[in-house]
Amino acid sequence: MWGHSLNSPEIEHLIHLMARLPGLGPRSARRAALTLLKKRDTLLEPLAKAMSDAAAAIRTCPDCGNLDTQTPCAICADQRRDASIICVVADVADLWALDRSGAYRGLYHVLGGTLSALDGIGPDDLNLTRLIERVTDKTVNEVILALGATVAGQATAHYLAERLERPDLQISGLAHGVPVGGELDYLDDGTLSAAMTARRPV
Repeated sequence: MWGHSLNSPEIEHLIHLMARLPGLGPRSARRAALTLLKKRDTLLEPLAKAMSDAAAAIRTCPDCGNLDTQTPCAICADQRRDASIICVVADVADLWALDRSGAYRGLYHVLGGTLSALDGIGPDDLNLTRLIERVTDKTVNEVILALGATVAGQATAHYLAERLERPDLQISGLAHGVPVGGELDYLDDGTLSAAMTARRPV
């Protein structure tokens, strides 16, 4: 894949791993790796320690699927949040983006992806069982399906709306401000805030 290289196996392994990160291809991974190696004391070693510390300390919240150093996570444990609303997102990045906007003060649920027949992702591959358990609790009276305006996101939203339906449960989705084909993690705080405020029934 990488062709003949004059670099040591250690450097090539670093580049290969970095190229697997979102947004980094082989060339940008090489540049990033070279920057790290040039700045070993101020960048590479602190980064390696931070990554090691994170790997040891970070846990997946058993309630919502968020990533945190505590279980349940700080959001689920926050008594000031409105526990009657659950906002369903595809990924932790979406949760972080929405919470950063400050427009929402309820709880979250991370699915871990969206339904996709092409990618072989079905209901059993998503964090649905725990969501259904949480929504069965009568204290929950609204579920917001904050899924991207993609084909997979909308298909997942429709599936969830059918699975979660009960007479006293309001199911809503994000409205104005989320462009078709838009991924939540790339939207600015104002757009996310507008979309959350103008949510609509599904």
